[in-house]
Amino acid sequence: MSNEPLSCEGLLRQATEVIGGHSPRLDAELLLGHVTGWSRTSFRAWPERTLDAGEAQRFRALVEQRAVGHPVAHLLGEQEFWSLPLKVNPSTLIPRPDTECLVEAALSLPLPRDARVLDLGTGTGAIALALASERPDWRVSACDAISEAVELATGNAERLGLRLDVRQSNWFAGLPSGCFDLIISNPPYIADDDHHLIEGDVRFEPSSALIAGSDGLDDIRRITSEAPSWLRAGGWLILEHGYEQGAAVQQLFTEAGFASVETGQDYGRRDRFTLGRKHHAER
Repeated sequence: MSNEPLSCEGLLRQATEVIGGHSPRLDAELLLGHVTGWSRTSFRAWPERTLDAGEAQRFRALVEQRAVGHPVAHLLGEQEFWSLPLKVNPSTLIPRPDTECLVEAALSLPLPRDARVLDLGTGTGAIALALASERPDWRVSACDAISEAVELATGNAERLGLRLDVRQSNWFAGLPSGCFDLIISNPPYIADDDHHLIEGDVRFEPSSALIAGSDGLDDIRRITSEAPSWLRAGGWLILEHGYEQGAAVQQLFTEAGFASVETGQDYGRRDRFTLGRKHHAER
């Protein structure tokens, strides 16, 4: 990019050419807004506005990072999920819009008013915080094996003023058993040889949040087999998974003894999550 002073529109045009990819103009506008504090609408209303030298330099540096693939969310340090502004960093998975479908499914379940809920592998805390924002009477807990994620989720809860108990735990290790009405998770579900791992934003995200064995189901196998011991009778399990894994995950739910097993779709109408209910007979 040229170092000569340019209007907002000129800088955005340059940045769009440098960034490339699927949404270069949007990426450029988000980065410019981050640097200047201006809204995307203002760029269109006053395209002739110019940046000072320091702002232009910071913007160009961000554009160069985006051009080599660094996720916009990491460059901004923030990602919106369920209309909640969440701090993000490279230690965790960036929340995706399709994961909001799990939140919608959870909110539709027949749960007690004071339901106890656990978000496994919480990362930024996105799922847990979305649920806490909608159901303040729920007692929402979250855990993650990564200490940086625990710190991040805790910080997000504090900034948003939402009640969330966050613990460091490798899945269920160290958590009280038999006490949750709902367990929900977006676990790793990508096979270790999947070509998507060398494409796009996922190249800059932690492999521990993405890869789950040769078929992508290692962590889902563990969760489905262990979850009944941590659920109350009649409690629910909801897991996100890949769009080609619906049938396999349904089978794992059934083998673990879950009833009412169903697979739901994401906003692109692709299989994205499966849920099931622990039998009431164990009361």
